[in-house]
Amino acid sequence: MSNKQVYKVLAVDDDPDILELLQYNLKKEGYEVKTAPDGKKGVELAKTFLPDLILLDIMMPQQDGVETCRQIRDIPELHGTFIIFLTARSEEYSEIAAFDIGADDYITKPIKPRALMSRIGAFFRRDVKKKSDSSKITIGDLAIDRTSYTVNIGEEQVTLPKKEFELLYFLAQNPNKVFSRDDLLQNIWGTDVYVLARTVDVHIRKVREKIGEGYITTVKGVGYKFELA
Repeated sequence: MSNKQVYKVLAVDDDPDILELLQYNLKKEGYEVKTAPDGKKGVELAKTFLPDLILLDIMMPQQDGVETCRQIRDIPELHGTFIIFLTARSEEYSEIAAFDIGADDYITKPIKPRALMSRIGAFFRRDVKKKSDSSKITIGDLAIDRTSYTVNIGEEQVTLPKKEFELLYFLAQNPNKVFSRDDLLQNIWGTDVYVLARTVDVHIRKVREKIGEGYITTVKGVGYKFELA
């Protein structure tokens, strides 16, 4: 791996053969890797390991992947962590649940190691590019800091999961410009990740609930914009 930074990856799966396969290929790419056999242990390990990316199965003993993802997204230190579901479940409702809870990608098994390593590398390359952009936006009482993934309204800090934060940050970077759902899907989730358009609506609703209704405006029949008077 050519990046100077050594990224940390946590793999959570109840199949020891899959964990062994993931660990081998990830270490081969130069990542620092830890593994956990179920969701509860995955959350405990994530708190201390602080991974940059988590590979997460859905169907596991003790605690399923969706609940595990929800708990991880509630940990402030992990708001910037990428979460990719690796699962044998291909039902649409499982994908919707995964993205709604804060997943960055959803990949169905069987695992293709080379393709997976390519996807992971693409996430980290996009992350490096975003961090090279201007990291702070202040509009009135609203302050958005991409370095620490924090949002403040006046003196009050608001907690946003990673995708909600990136959606707000992107819109605030482009005030008064209208973006369609497809535009937002491509810019926030990327072209190599399949996400339903309603996922954008769900994330917009959650952001509004946390920062108030006055910032993001719906342009009927077109999309959304960050309103700057």
